[in-house]
Amino acid sequence: MVAAWPGMGGVAIIAAKYLTERLDAREFGSIEPDEFFDLGGVLVDDSVIEDIGIPEGKFYYWQSGGANDLILFMAEAQPQMKSYALANLIVDVAQKFRVKRLYTFAAAPTHIYHTNEPKVLGAATSPKLVEELKEHDVKLLKEGSISGLNGLLLGVAKHRNMDGMCLLAEIPIYTTQVANPRSSKAVLELLMQMTGLQVDLTEIDGWAKETDREVEEKMVQLKSSFSEEAKELIDYYDRLAALKGGEGLQGDFSTDELVKDIERFLKEKGEKGEDKGGN
Repeated sequence: MVAAWPGMGGVAIIAAKYLTERLDAREFGSIEPDEFFDLGGVLVDDSVIEDIGIPEGKFYYWQSGGANDLILFMAEAQPQMKSYALANLIVDVAQKFRVKRLYTFAAAPTHIYHTNEPKVLGAATSPKLVEELKEHDVKLLKEGSISGLNGLLLGVAKHRNMDGMCLLAEIPIYTTQVANPRSSKAVLELLMQMTGLQVDLTEIDGWAKETDREVEEKMVQLKSSFSEEAKELIDYYDRLAALKGGEGLQGDFSTDELVKDIERFLKEKGEKGEDKGGN
């Protein structure tokens, strides 16, 4: 079973949607969202109240014709409450259908250039599965935490003696708010190696190249519009670019502050473009 929610870089949800579409997986069930989401208002468009959109969570099923059938669960948002209860419901379904292993995907923000091939980190519910990750040259997540349902679901699986793994693909810290299909491809390639699943990833390659161009255009805008104000940030980006294809920057960086600066600069640039009638 693969379970995915929206998160940084869209790594998990892009990968799961791509699998669902490419395998032509069929929807077979859903979880009622009312118990897990409490909306605080509605959106208005041209003075008209829009429909209330409560995030959905749906199950899909693909028959391989062999021993590796696949169930996918995708949700439109992380729950606002009762996350543990939701995790138990999902594992209930997994056990009902005798799922042998549960996979979740996530992002691992790090100091790499956006065209670098991202590495995949991994954590598992047992030492035996950790050894399997090593066999596939996965970089192990030695300590720390896995936030949200990507981690909690595996905690519930472990409690119920079900095998599970989280595969975390590297993403550049300056693209956490940008869709990152290259990182989604990295977790899909690893999933394919571990399960024998065969999926054509050509389309996701094209999407990754388009994303690269968009990121580079935004960085050009950043340099031209905020050259002095964003000097430290631009220097950081240029140092990454100089190491393109390498291991990324080593050393101490204020990751949180860099992310905040990037989001602020790009947001301001976007607002100025809108004021001028641009994109």
